Amino acid sequence: EFRRVLFRSTVAAFGLSACSPSKPTVSLPPSSRAAPASPTSPPAVVAPPAVPLPAPPALTDVLSRLADPNVPAAEKVNLIEGATPENAATLDKFTTALRDNGDLPMTFAANDIAWSDKNPSNVKAIVTVNTAKADNGNFTFPMEFTPSQDGWQLSRRTAEMLLALGKSSAPTAPAPPR
Repeated sequence: EFRRVLFRSTVAAFGLSACSPSKPTVSLPPSSRAAPASPTSPPAVVAPPAVPLPAPPALTDVLSRLADPNVPAAEKVNLIEGATPENAATLDKFTTALRDNGDLPMTFAANDIAWSDKNPSNVKAIVTVNTAKADNGNFTFPMEFTPSQDGWQLSRRTAEMLLALGKSSAPTAPAPPR
């Protein structure tokens, strides 16, 4: 289930960016061309932090702990930006799905680490995921990480794509038979 959700998320992310229509070029006669707009203030350029980029293990450790069935879900909450104790049930479901699908153990490799262009304090990386499955057990996925007091966390945006964190709900018990 996780790989299916992850694959759909990956396809959707890449598919949407690849399907954006190109803008048609229209050539107007010289007399109907509008005068160029006067320049306004240029967009603010935010410099990346003055600290070095994290080493790959600083990022892959976050993912390894998220996928580790021996790490309690309550401890995994701190690995995701903005996660709350209410998200623990979703994290348990994630680990259970990985185990049930035969994906565990998993290993991760972070490549192309760079400062995020969306949030300059975050870093982005292309992460290669290796699962226990012999056939099609490897794939790559772009991920973003945010700094925390304890090191790094998976960004909320990436976590929502991977784990459906925004859709967590407590399981409901079936109605008792009458």
